[in-house]
Amino acid sequence: QVQLVESGGGLVQAGGSLTLSCVVSGRSYAMGWFRQGPGKEREFVAAISWTGGGIDYADSVKGRFTISRDNAKNTVTLQMGRLKPEDTAVYYCAASSSLLSPVRLRQEYDYWGQGTQVTVSS
Repeated sequence: QVQLVESGGGLVQAGGSLTLSCVVSGRSYAMGWFRQGPGKEREFVAAISWTGGGIDYADSVKGRFTISRDNAKNTVTLQMGRLKPEDTAVYYCAASSSLLSPVRLRQEYDYWGQGTQVTVSS
């Protein structure tokens, strides 16, 4: 059983930065970050392939967020910069048990973390 634990959320002013980390126990392949804002559906943020060579971002975060992974440390990181109030959400780490390439669809991921709150004040 794969377990994911996120950390690094918090309160930040608009224009600031935060880094989220996800520690994975167990075997996983493609990884992703999703978020769910108040009253909204969970949406795709970023994804990374097993090797780290394939990366995909939602248009809303492209150029501001960076996803990376360190397989030796079983960690996936989401660096978030130039944060906006609309980035406020619970951020979730997700892992696929079989896919190697980055994917945007929630249903393609098999394991999820408990989420970490990110609040951006204006």
